[in-house]
Amino acid sequence: MSEPFDTAASSIIDPKGMWRPAVVTLCALSVGEMGCSLFRRESAPGRVQVGLASWYDLPGRSTANGERYDQTQLTAAHRSLPLGTRVLVTNLANGKSVRVRINDRGPFARGRVIDVSRAAARRLGMIGTGTARVRIEVLGASSAAPVEGEARYRRGSRRRGRR
Repeated sequence: MSEPFDTAASSIIDPKGMWRPAVVTLCALSVGEMGCSLFRRESAPGRVQVGLASWYDLPGRSTANGERYDQTQLTAAHRSLPLGTRVLVTNLANGKSVRVRINDRGPFARGRVIDVSRAAARRLGMIGTGTARVRIEVLGASSAAPVEGEARYRRGSRRRGRR
């Protein structure tokens, strides 16, 4: 009586072991092709994005790169551009533009592409309206040295009670 499964063949070709490298490679290629922000070259100069911008004011709070938010600085929050990237933000309604440095993550409101600081919003002429349709052009990486503590992640500090 013969067995339904040939044990000699299974020792040569292990179905689980044979497919693992192929599946891992396929997944890695798929993520790279689909555009995961870890693999995208978003900070390439000349990259353009158009969408809705808003401004925010969180005095004294820490930003994603570890520095304190300062409403007088020309900074912004973007979901996926690398921290330290310089971008030119242009208000499409009035043509005013400002250069800002990405130092935070956000915006967290649906339909928004960037949050700018109060100083940047003032220069863009959007303080009264709160939002504006803008064009964002990547200028390149910041020439300034990274802020000390930039790589730190403060687990739990945002989840606990807000002050």
